[in-house]
Amino acid sequence: MSQLAGKQERAVSLYEVTTGRRAPDRSSLGQSRRFTGFAIYLLIMTVLLIAVMILGVTIGSVEIPLSRVVHALGRGIAAPALVSAGSVTDPAFTIVWLLRMPRAAMAALVGGALGVAGAQMQGLFQNPLASPDIIGVSAGGSLGGVLALATGLATRSMFYLPLFAFSGALLALIVVYAIATRRARTGIATLLLAGVAVNALIGAITSFLITVTWVRYEVAQQIIFWLMGGLANRTWSHVWLGIPGFSIGIVLALAFARDLDILAAGEEVASSLGVEVERAKRVLLINAALLTGAAVALSGAIGFVGLVVPHAVRLAIGPAHRRLLPASALTGAVFLVFADLLARTLDRPEEIQVGIITAFFGAPFFLYLLLRRTREESFV
Repeated sequence: MSQLAGKQERAVSLYEVTTGRRAPDRSSLGQSRRFTGFAIYLLIMTVLLIAVMILGVTIGSVEIPLSRVVHALGRGIAAPALVSAGSVTDPAFTIVWLLRMPRAAMAALVGGALGVAGAQMQGLFQNPLASPDIIGVSAGGSLGGVLALATGLATRSMFYLPLFAFSGALLALIVVYAIATRRARTGIATLLLAGVAVNALIGAITSFLITVTWVRYEVAQQIIFWLMGGLANRTWSHVWLGIPGFSIGIVLALAFARDLDILAAGEEVASSLGVEVERAKRVLLINAALLTGAAVALSGAIGFVGLVVPHAVRLAIGPAHRRLLPASALTGAVFLVFADLLARTLDRPEEIQVGIITAFFGAPFFLYLLLRRTREESFV
């Protein structure tokens, strides 16, 4: 009887994996509960995101009453194209809509992108300790930004810094992928080792650039702040620059959610079920890297978001990527907007770089995961 039950369970699991749908059973109670839990989670995160964004534009070195904040947001949303820094005479509106709101929006975009990138990397590597940083993309983006700052190009136009950072992230990805790919197959273990080596090399180059620019104190200070990650001086131009890339990356990740679920059973099983394994790995890897590169290009190197957020969401709603990816995007947005709020307000009127705040949250969580994983392996 137990053998028959086991065969039935495997058949149901195979049906779910190949069709992407829940197998029909006598009761839809389990499916209904999962959907209800997912919907409640999204609702809670949406409310939290709205709340922390409103707090983000209300609280600061200059306190603004909530009524004026709501009025300024309504005015900006009603006619955003008609608003510019030179045409505004209301200081409250300038602070809320032109200074704080684009910063909060950028934090939400970057946090969402890093959350999705981390969920993809953890699904692809089948490891909760995986993050977008491990394949050298963040380091490559940081190096590109440092080059733009060290050469002075970043002061000529706001577009040079994100352009160089994104180019550096893309180049790092190409190098790591070329090292790890042999005969049209990309080994996951080789990819990790190549990422470690490229990270070390890029770190050495970045340190060298910091050393040779240290005589120019202002440039060196800009580089250090860039490497810490931050969202100061972000405008609506930065937001509009990031929206297309982030949107495409998140949509593409959702399109490959089923492949990520099937890859959890192993590459051989996934191949037997019709998944083009190498193509799926290539697309998922490139998409996660480009999401990370775009985030680094617009905010500097902000660590631990792609590690902490997907793992926490997985514990809350389960591992199915059709739910995990959008939930990670929303949770990452909430997390980074809240972290940026702390960065602006903990030491007013001075600011703490947001990368420091995320590290304070992320490093202990990473150690917890590492210790728990080590403890579990010791019992095997």
